[in-house]
Amino acid sequence: MEGGGFFPFGGDPEEILRGLRDFAEQQAEGVKEAQREQFATLTLSTAVELTQAALAQVSPSGTAAEQALQLRDAMRVLFPEAVALVSAARQGFMRE
Repeated sequence: MEGGGFFPFGGDPEEILRGLRDFAEQQAEGVKEAQREQFATLTLSTAVELTQAALAQVSPSGTAAEQALQLRDAMRVLFPEAVALVSAARQGFMRE
């Protein structure tokens, strides 16, 4: 058997283990990156859906100016929540 005993394909066992370890680390990093992107995408979708659902609950009435005021009041409450979700999503995209 060429290449030394246990390993019929040859090579230094330490070098083979090192290569396997490096490969496993690269795969783990790829999985982490995919999870971060998925988290960010889901968070953005959630922000959009929650904002849309909340605005659908608003039934403005009165003149156009009164309706605009009612919608602005609703957005004053909704906007900070949406920004917090988008910020969390952005951090998920930006992480290294």
